[in-house]
Amino acid sequence: MKKSRKWLTGILLASMMVIGLSGCGSSKSQETKVSKKADTIRIGTMDLVNEDLIARAEGYYEKQLGVKVKIVKFDSGKDVNTALAAGSIDVSELGSNPTALGIGNGLNYDVIYIGDIIGSAESLVVKNRANVNSLKELKGKKIAVPFASTSHYSLLNALKQNGLTENDVKLLDMEPNDIHAAWKRGDIDAAYVWYPVLNTLQKDGKILTGSDKLAQKGILTADLIVARRDFAKSNRNLIVKYIKALNQANELDQKDSDRSIKDIAKVLGISQKDAKFQRDGFEWIVGKKQLEKEYLGGNIAEVLKNTADFLKEQGNIKKAPDLEEYKNHVNISYLKEALE
Repeated sequence: MKKSRKWLTGILLASMMVIGLSGCGSSKSQETKVSKKADTIRIGTMDLVNEDLIARAEGYYEKQLGVKVKIVKFDSGKDVNTALAAGSIDVSELGSNPTALGIGNGLNYDVIYIGDIIGSAESLVVKNRANVNSLKELKGKKIAVPFASTSHYSLLNALKQNGLTENDVKLLDMEPNDIHAAWKRGDIDAAYVWYPVLNTLQKDGKILTGSDKLAQKGILTADLIVARRDFAKSNRNLIVKYIKALNQANELDQKDSDRSIKDIAKVLGISQKDAKFQRDGFEWIVGKKQLEKEYLGGNIAEVLKNTADFLKEQGNIKKAPDLEEYKNHVNISYLKEALE
């Protein structure tokens, strides 16, 4: 967990720097920059299997927004939070775990949309040679996972539910591509990761549990869409149009799943068979339904709060914000306007 704590410290320092710049009375150029209407929107992506892929493949962003669109790719939620803290992107998809961490550490952004509810697409896979048939048998094994990710949160909960702590195993902080390389070298016994790396690892491994099974036990994880407050305040129309593009992509997936699968395959550079397999591992929620209490209307704030409480219990953060703080960072007004 040491790397995770170092990262949290870095995020806190970065956000303090950003706050310090915007709050300085002599920094008029910064104030002008924040209030100026944007001619470009910088969209962060981790190539997660949700509406973002369809919007990019179909050109919905360009058609809806009417400004220059810059797609910025990231490998993990940690990197997304760092970019948001620095103001180098305006909106992005982000896992519920790093979202809870970011808000907990004072990053000034709001959850505005749900990209997907994570299911079997994130799972714990163990090497066949490890001779492990249950989670309890993972004791003493080397498990790789991207720290501060939804997979990390799910893994720690899975261990806890089976009477294990992080000290009972050897946790290694690795990005998905590094996990793949370590797996091939035989450096790790198991990994909690997402597709497409998960799909590759299963060729000589087996699934012990997944985020779909954990969700049935109340451990829900999701990929959310967040927007920096200063950008959204000055460019409300762009945020509304951005959500319209996501809604349009969601509707295409509902009406023409074959075309949706082709789009996913095209953006990710994979076969349509693999694209369908990945798509089936996520639940996409239509825009109107996202407003309900089960989702943005209430439960997502509780998911973020529960995540923060768990991370505090694990010693990843010193203090977890209260529920009202997380409710304050869920803004459904943009989605409501987009649906009108």
